[in-house]
Amino acid sequence: MQGVLTGFAVIAVVIAVGYAIGRRGYLGDQGREVLTKLAFHVASPALLFTTLAQTDLSVIFSSRLLVTALSTAAAAGVFVAFGVVRHWGVGRTTIGALCSSYVNSGNLGIPIAVYVLGDASLVAPVLLFQLVGVTPVALTILDLSGKGEKGPLWRRLLTPLRNPIAVGSLAGVAVSATGLRIPAPVLDPLTLIGGMSVPAVLLAFGISLCGSTMPGRGPDRHPVFLSVALKSVGQPAAAWALAAGVFGLRGAPLLDVVVTSALPAAQNLYTYASSYRVAERLARDSILLSTVISVPVLVVVAALLG
Repeated sequence: MQGVLTGFAVIAVVIAVGYAIGRRGYLGDQGREVLTKLAFHVASPALLFTTLAQTDLSVIFSSRLLVTALSTAAAAGVFVAFGVVRHWGVGRTTIGALCSSYVNSGNLGIPIAVYVLGDASLVAPVLLFQLVGVTPVALTILDLSGKGEKGPLWRRLLTPLRNPIAVGSLAGVAVSATGLRIPAPVLDPLTLIGGMSVPAVLLAFGISLCGSTMPGRGPDRHPVFLSVALKSVGQPAAAWALAAGVFGLRGAPLLDVVVTSALPAAQNLYTYASSYRVAERLARDSILLSTVISVPVLVVVAALLG
C-alpha cells in the first residue's frame, strides 16, 4: 500500500502549496491563468515530447493496451450517451467524458506503478494510448466545437497540428518510431522545461480551489457525480471484466490493468478545460472527488488481486 499512499501524498502536498499560494495572493490575480498557459503551451508539450521520444513503442502491441482502450471507450461512451440525452453540450460532454476515463498515468501512475506493480514501464501503454490517441481526438473536438464554423474544411482537418499538446505527442512518437537520437544540447533544455509541467498543473489546480464551494454542488453536480462514478468504479470494473473474461489475464497482468484503470482523473484535464474555458468546475470537481475516492478503491484492488 506504500505506493498508493506515497503517490497521493506527493500530489496532495503540491496542491496544498498551490492553495496556500492562492490564499496569500503571491502570484496575483492572474497566477492560475499564467501557470495554466505555461503548462498547456510550453511545459506539457516539452514533457510529452521527451517522454515519448525515449519510449519503446512496441509496448502498444499488447492485450493490456486493448483492455485499456476498450475500458476507456466504455466509460467515456456512457458519459457521452448521457450528455447527448441530457443536452449537456459538446464542450461539457467532452470534458466529462475525459474525466470519466482519462487516468492520471503520469504524476500518479508512475509512482504507483513503481511501488505497487514493481515496474514503471507498465504504465507506458496507458500513457501512450492517452497521449497519442485520446488527447488529439478530444482536443480536436474542443477546437472544432468552438471554431467549427470558421475557416475552410482543410483548415479544420488540420486542427490537431495547431494544438501544442498534440504536436508534442506526435513529434515524440515520430522520433521514437524512426530511432533518431536527439543530441543532449537539444534534449536537456526540453527535459528541464518539461519538468515544470506537473508542478505547474498541480499548483494551478490548488489555486483554483481558493474560494470555491464544496465539490459536487451547483449546476454541474449531475455530470460531476456521473463522471466520478464512471472513473472510480465503472472503468476499473470494465477493465477487470474485459481482462479476466475476454482476454484471460490472471495474476500480475490482471492486477496491472485494473490498477491503472482505477487511477483517478488526470490533473491536466483541468488544464484543458481552463485553456478552452469550458466546464472548468466540472473538471475541477471531478478530478478532486475521483482522486479522493480512488485511494480506497486502489487499496481494495491491490488487496483483492495482489
